[in-house]
Amino acid sequence: MNNKVFTWLILAASAIFYFPIGNSQQVSDSLMSYLDIAAQNNPVLLQKLNDYQAALQKVPQVGSLPDPELNMGVFLSPMELVSGNQVADFRLMQMFPWFGTIRAAKDEMSLMANAKYESFRDAKLQVFFEVQSTWYDLYKVRQNIRNSEANIEILRTIERLTLVKFRTAPLGNSTSSSSGNTMPAGAAQTSSGNSKEMNEMGSNAESTVVPASPNETSQSMQGNPMGSSAGGSPLADLYRIQIEIGELENNTALLKDQQNTLMARFNSFLNRPAMCPVTLPDTLLADTLGISLMAISDSMLANNPMLGMLQYEQRSLDSRKKMITKMGYPMIGLGLNYSVISKNEMSASAMNGKDMMMPMITMTLPVYRKKYKAMQTETDLLKAAAAQNYTASANNLKTEFYQAVGLFKDAERRVTLYGNQSLLAGKSLAILMRSFAVSGTGLTELLRIRQQNLEYDNKQVEAVADLNGAIAWLKRLMASGTYNKSEKP
Repeated sequence: MNNKVFTWLILAASAIFYFPIGNSQQVSDSLMSYLDIAAQNNPVLLQKLNDYQAALQKVPQVGSLPDPELNMGVFLSPMELVSGNQVADFRLMQMFPWFGTIRAAKDEMSLMANAKYESFRDAKLQVFFEVQSTWYDLYKVRQNIRNSEANIEILRTIERLTLVKFRTAPLGNSTSSSSGNTMPAGAAQTSSGNSKEMNEMGSNAESTVVPASPNETSQSMQGNPMGSSAGGSPLADLYRIQIEIGELENNTALLKDQQNTLMARFNSFLNRPAMCPVTLPDTLLADTLGISLMAISDSMLANNPMLGMLQYEQRSLDSRKKMITKMGYPMIGLGLNYSVISKNEMSASAMNGKDMMMPMITMTLPVYRKKYKAMQTETDLLKAAAAQNYTASANNLKTEFYQAVGLFKDAERRVTLYGNQSLLAGKSLAILMRSFAVSGTGLTELLRIRQQNLEYDNKQVEAVADLNGAIAWLKRLMASGTYNKSEKP
C-alpha cells in the first residue's frame, strides 16, 4: 500500500513540476487569426472605416462648380416689340469661383479624409492591443486554473497518504510499547477496537478522499495517540489538508468566473457570442522586441497615427485659409439670355419674328469683409489649437513609452526570477513529498513549499504574459507589428 501511494505521489509531483511544457506544441498560437477576425468584424473599426469612406466622398462634392441656374419666363400676354411679340424668356447662368478656390477646397477635404484614415489606423491599433491584452489575461487565468487543479490533486494524494497512516499507526504504537511503554488493560481493549476501525478506514483510503467521520476517528484515537508530522494528531493533519483543498477549490471557482468575464470581453472585440470558445496555447513563449528602445522612441513620434491625424488636420486648416482668402475675391458668372419672339403682322422690320440671344457676364462684389476676416481668424485659432493638441499628444506618448518600458524591463526580470524560483520550488516539493511518503513527517513544510511552488508557477505565467503585453504596448505606440498594414482599404 505504501509503495503504491508513494508512486502515486511522485507521479503527481512530476505532473505539476513539468506541467508548463507538457503539451506546448499541440495547440498553435491562435492570436493572429483572432486579430484578423477583429479587423473584419469589430464594430468600432467598421465605424471608423465608414467615417473615412464617407470623408472621401466630400472631395468630389467641393471639387465641383456651383450648379448652373436656369430662369424661364413665359408671357401670358405676349409683349409687343418693334420686331415682333416676345412670348418667353430663358436665362442660363454659370458662376465660377475665383481661380484656385476649388483646388484649395479639394485639398482641405482630401487632408481631412487622410486624418479620418489615421483615426481609423489608431482605432485598429488600439483594438488589436486590447485583443492581445485580453488574450494574455485570459491565458494567465486559464493557466492559474490548471495550476490550482493540479495542486488540488497533489493535496488529495497527500490526503490519501495520510489516511493510510491511520492503518499503519497501530503497528507503530505496538512497537513503541514494546520499547518500554506500558499500556493499561482497558487501553489495550480500546486499542484492539481501534485497530479494527483503522483497518476498515485504511481499506477504503484509495476509494475516498474525505476520511471517516471526525467523531468516530477522534473516539478511536482517545486511547491510542498516534504521532504525526510534528508530534500532533493525524486527524489535525487531515483537517489542515482539507482546509488547503477548500481554499484552492474556492480560488479555482473564482478564477473560472474571471475567465468567463474575460471571454465575454474578448469575444466582444471580435463581435462574437460572449461564451464562444477561445483557443489558447498550453505554453506561452516569451516574445522578443526585435528593436532597440531608442529606435522605438524615434519611430513612435514619426509613425504614430494619432500624431499623423493631427498633422493632417493642421495641413487641412492651411488649405482652408487659402480657400477663405480666395472666397474674398469676386465670383464670375457667364450666362446666356434667349428670348422667343413671334411675328407681328403690323411690323415691317427685318428682324420681325426672329428670336434674340444675349450673352451675359455677372460678378459678385464681396464688400462685406468682416465675415471673411472672422473666418480667417477662426482658422488661425483652430490651427493653434491643433498644434497644442499635437504637443500634448506627443507628451502623452512619451509618458506611455516610459511606462511601457518600465513594465517591459520588470517583466523581463520576473521571467528570469520566477523561472528559477519555480524550478527550485518544484525540486524542493518533490524531495519533501518523497520524505513525507516514507516517514510521514514534515507536513507543515510540505504544505508551505507546495503553496510556494503554486505561487511561483502562477507568477512565472503572469511574468511571460506581462512581458508579451508590454511588447504589444510598445509596438502599439510605434504603430508597428506584423498585424499592422499601412495600406488604405
